Amino acid sequence: MNDPYTPSGPEAFDRLWAELEPLGRDPGSGGYHRHAWNGSDAEVRAWFTEAARSRGLDVRADRNGNLWAWWGDPGPGAVATGSHLDSVPDGGAFDGPLGVVSALAAVDELRRRGVRPGRPLAVTVFTEEEGGRFGVPCLGSRLTAGEISPERARGLTDAGGTTWARAMEAAGHDPDALGADPGALADLDVFVELHVEQGRALEETPHPVGVASAIWPHGRWRMDFTGRADHAGTTRLADRADPVLPFAHAVLAARVLAEQHDARATVARARVVPNGTNAIPSLVSAWLDARAADEDALEAVVSGVREAAGLAAREHGVGLEVAAESRSPLVSFAHGLRDRLAAVVASRAPGPGVPVLPTGAGHDAGVLAAHVPTAMLYVRNPTGVSHSPREWARPGDCHAGVLALADVLQDLLARPAREERG
Repeated sequence: MNDPYTPSGPEAFDRLWAELEPLGRDPGSGGYHRHAWNGSDAEVRAWFTEAARSRGLDVRADRNGNLWAWWGDPGPGAVATGSHLDSVPDGGAFDGPLGVVSALAAVDELRRRGVRPGRPLAVTVFTEEEGGRFGVPCLGSRLTAGEISPERARGLTDAGGTTWARAMEAAGHDPDALGADPGALADLDVFVELHVEQGRALEETPHPVGVASAIWPHGRWRMDFTGRADHAGTTRLADRADPVLPFAHAVLAARVLAEQHDARATVARARVVPNGTNAIPSLVSAWLDARAADEDALEAVVSGVREAAGLAAREHGVGLEVAAESRSPLVSFAHGLRDRLAAVVASRAPGPGVPVLPTGAGHDAGVLAAHVPTAMLYVRNPTGVSHSPREWARPGDCHAGVLALADVLQDLLARPAREERG
C-alpha cells in the first residue's frame, strides 16, 4: 500500500520550489547570482543537502565538488538524474534548478507509488555548469569525464583573480583531489536530465514535455586585442593603435556569419583595459560564443570571425590572439533511449507525437553522453526566454515534468541492470 503521508510529486515540487526560489536572488533585478563557491552557491548546496537527507537519501560530494544524493547504496547499474543549481550572472530561476527540484519531487512521487528500486538511484547536482564565475561551462561534469585537466581547472581565475583552487579550498573542498572519475561513470547505467526548454518550440504544441534529440556543437573563444594606451583628446587618429576598432569588426562579423550559416554567434562579454572614458585602451579581451547545427557551419563562423578580426587588427596596428576556452562536439542522444523516453512520456501526453527537439544550449547531459547512455526531457517555456530573470515555466507544466520524470525513472528502474549499456 502507498504511504499516505508521502506527498505527490507536484505537491512536493511546490514546497521545494518555494524553499529554493529566494536563495541567491537579486532583490532589484529578480535575477540570480549563484556562482561556483560563492555565498549563494553555499546556500543552495546546503538547501539541496538538507532536502535530500530529509528524504532519507545519502548525500556525498565527489572529488570535483559535484553532489550525489543516493537512494540505495552506490554501485553498478545505477540510474541518475539531476542538473545544476548555479546560474549565469543575473540569470533566471529555472535553468538548472528545475531539473534538481523535479528530481527530488520525482523521488517523492515514486515513494507515493510504492516503488522500491532494485538498483541505486542518484539525484545529482553538477557544479559550475554555466561557467558564470570561472568561464568554462560544465566544469564539474567535464572534470568527472576527464575532458579537462585538473591542472587547468585549478588555475582558472574569476574576474577578481581568484583561482578555482583557492575558491574551492575556501568552500571546504580539496582542489588537489580534482580529476577524472571513471569508476563513478562506469557504475551509471543511464543519466536523465530534465531542463526547462530554452526556446519556445513546445509552446506551439499542446505538449508540456518534450524529449531531446541532439545538442548542437558549440564553444567559447577568447579574443585578446592588444593595442597601445594613450590620451583620447590629444592622440591623432592616424597615430592610434586602438584595440576597440578590430573588436568592433569581430562583433559585427559574428552577426553576419551567424546569419549566413543559420548559426548562433554572440559576443556578450568583454573586458577593456584600463576602461577609462578619456583613455585609448591598451587591451580588449572578448569572448565569442558560437553554436551551429553541424561542425562545418560552426567552423565557418569561428574561422570567419577570426579572419575578420585579424584583418582589422593588422589595419589598426593591433595585436590579436584567439584561443578556444571550451569546445563541445555534436551530441546525438542514443536513439533507443530517446525513443523509450518518448514512449513513456506519451502515456500522459495530451496528443500524439511527443516532440523530439534539438537544442543549441549545452548541458551536463551532453558531456556525459560520450561516457554514459544519456537522455533529456524539456519542460515547456511559454516565452522562450532563458538566461534572464524573465525565464519562466507554468506551474502546471512543471508538475507535468515531475510526473514524466517519475514515469521515466520508474520504467528504467524496472528494467534489468546494465541493459542501457548493452
